[in-house]
Amino acid sequence: MNFKELAAKEPRFISGHRACAGCGFPQIVRTILASTDKKVIVTNSTGCLEVVSTIYPFSSWKVPYIHSAFENASSTASGIEAAYKVLKKKGIIKEDIKFLAIMGDGGCTDIGLMALSGALERGHDVVFVQYDNEAYENTGVQRSGATSMFTNTSTTPIGKVHRGKEEMKKDIIKIVAAHNIPYIAQASVGYLEDLSEKAKKAFETKGPSFINVIQPCVPGWKIDSSLTIKIAKLAVDTGAWPLFEIENGKFRLNLVPEKLKPVQEYLKLQGRFKHLTNEEINKIQEIINKEWEYLRKGDFFNAREY
Repeated sequence: MNFKELAAKEPRFISGHRACAGCGFPQIVRTILASTDKKVIVTNSTGCLEVVSTIYPFSSWKVPYIHSAFENASSTASGIEAAYKVLKKKGIIKEDIKFLAIMGDGGCTDIGLMALSGALERGHDVVFVQYDNEAYENTGVQRSGATSMFTNTSTTPIGKVHRGKEEMKKDIIKIVAAHNIPYIAQASVGYLEDLSEKAKKAFETKGPSFINVIQPCVPGWKIDSSLTIKIAKLAVDTGAWPLFEIENGKFRLNLVPEKLKPVQEYLKLQGRFKHLTNEEINKIQEIINKEWEYLRKGDFFNAREY
C-alpha cells in the first residue's frame, strides 16, 4: 500500500496524544491499523505509547482498546481472541475481527516475554508488534535486553571502568522464530510502505504473527526531533537493522543496499553513542559485517555465530 492509499484511510489513531515531538509512534500505529479494512481490537502494555495516548479522560484510539499491565498484553490479546472464537462459533458474533497486541521492548523482549511465548506456542490468531526503542524510555531510559551494546543509559552510564551496556542486544526475532509461527517480520518507521505490506500480511495470516519495528526515541537516544526518520532509515541502510520476513520458515531480505553505509553515520547522530572510541565503532561495524554476510546468503539462524 502506497502513501497516497494510506493517507486516504480513515485514521484509527488520531491527534491529541502527548507523544514527544519527533516520536514515530503515530506513524507506526496509523500505518499498521490502516493496513487492514477489518475491525481491530488493540491491547497495549504499559509504556510510552500507552501513557501518551490514553491519559484520562482522553484517548487517541478510534478502535476498541485495552490497556494491559507491563507484562501481559499478549495474555490479554489471547483471552480476547479465545472469547471471540467461542462467540463466533455460537453465532453471537458474525463479522471477522482482527487482534493486535502492541508492546515496547520492555513489555515484550523483557517483562512480557513469557506471556508472548505462551501466546505464540498456543497459536492465537493475533498480530504481535514490538516497537523497539532499545530501553525503558518511559521510566527514565534504563537499559533493557533490547539495548544495543555500548549504549549509554541511566543504568549503564559511562565511567572509567564501564563503557555503557556491555552485553549484546537480545535477539527477539530468533526467540520468536523458535516457536515456529507462520509469519515474522522486521520493519522500520523509516520505511512505512514496507511496514504496511508486512502488517497486511500479518493480519491476513492465520495464526500468530510478529512484527519488530525500530522506533528511535528522541530523549532516550539524545537526538534532534527532526532526525527520527533519517535515523530509522540509516539503521536499515547501514545494516544495523535489516528489513526482512520469515514466512513459514523461509527467510527473505526485503531491502538489499548495493553497499552498506558505514555504521558510524548511524551512530554519530545519537548522543547515547557520543562516547564511542574508534575501536568500539569498529567492533560494531565488524559485528554488522559478519551478520550481513549470513543474511545475504539467507542463513538467518547463523547470523550471530562469530
